[in-house]
Amino acid sequence: MSDTPFWKTTPLDQMSPAQWDALCDGCGKCCLGMVDNPDKTSERKLRHTNVACRLLDPHSCRCSSYTDRHRFVPDCIRLTPNKVKNLDWLAPTCAYRRLSEGHDLPDWHHLVTGDADSVHSAGMSVRGRTVSERHVDDYAAHIIDWLE
Repeated sequence: MSDTPFWKTTPLDQMSPAQWDALCDGCGKCCLGMVDNPDKTSERKLRHTNVACRLLDPHSCRCSSYTDRHRFVPDCIRLTPNKVKNLDWLAPTCAYRRLSEGHDLPDWHHLVTGDADSVHSAGMSVRGRTVSERHVDDYAAHIIDWLE
C-alpha cells in the first residue's frame, strides 16, 4: 500500500465522491457573490464581493444546507472536474483549481495538516470578512481584492 496521498495519484475525474468532497478546504470563497467588473479595460469579466450566500455559515465557512442547497439557491454551481477547468473565478487557493492546474495542495490545507481549522488559522478563509446577502442591496459597493 502506498503512502502517497490520493490527490497526488488520482486524477480529479477519477476520484470517488468522498475523495472529491474531501478536497474542499472550507474556505467559503466560492460562496461569495460576484458582479460585472466596472473596470471595462480589464480582461477580468467578474469581480468578487464580500457578500456571502445566505446559506454560508460565517464561522465554519461551510454551507449550512449543502445537500439541499439547490432548493434554496437554484443557481448554486455544483463543481465537477470538467467545470473546474473553466471556472476562472475560483480562488487561486482553491484545491480543485490548484489540482486541475497541476499544482499541489497548499501547506495549510486540512488534508496536509490533519487539522480542519488550518484554513482559518492560516487566514485563508472568509471567516470574519463577509456580510450576508440578506443585508445587501448593492453588491457593487462590496467589491473586494483580497481574493485575487
